[in-house]
Amino acid sequence: MSTRLLYVMDPMCSWCWGFAPVAKALVKQAQSAGVELHLVVGGLRTGSGAALEPTTRRYILEHWQAVTDATGQPFKREGALPDGFVYDTEPACRAIVTARSLAPDCAWKLLGLIQHAFYVEGRDVTLASVLVELAEQAGIPRIEFAGAFDRAEQHAATAADFTWVQDLGIAGFPTLLAERNGQLALLTNGYQPLSELSPLLARWLERATCA
Repeated sequence: MSTRLLYVMDPMCSWCWGFAPVAKALVKQAQSAGVELHLVVGGLRTGSGAALEPTTRRYILEHWQAVTDATGQPFKREGALPDGFVYDTEPACRAIVTARSLAPDCAWKLLGLIQHAFYVEGRDVTLASVLVELAEQAGIPRIEFAGAFDRAEQHAATAADFTWVQDLGIAGFPTLLAERNGQLALLTNGYQPLSELSPLLARWLERATCA
């Protein structure tokens, strides 16, 4: 019997950052029952190549405040999203995919480092140099990660994640899916507190282990 928890997210999705403590607790709960985690990247904002308009920047910063109000997660808003910033999440997503292929146990840690760097430290995580540094902090040798990050297979694997998410009709992040023998069960699409989701996961784990 094959069981796993699929966390569909984007490293530069503010609600995913808001959800991070909940996700961490749920992953621990699943892993204690022998269920593995699989990260899937969603591609929140990709391919535009255009710098943020001032009105869009204001909207995003207001959104960040709403996430803080709902979740308590910190954001550095002063100086965030500077003039000329291109909000392209593909490189950060590809970093997760690259880590997933090289050292699956480090991918979860890298996700947290990217989120913290972007939202709390105000760093530009669209830059390969920053992502290589964070990958090294997550435990992946710098040379190995840098060599793999721009390879065609990592671009293709990242695009395949985006397509899989779109084909499933997942429109928002974070999304948490539980999979047993190829059958997917939706635990949440969007932020919910741990008090709501932990009992749901517990019931699914009980059914999965008893079946």
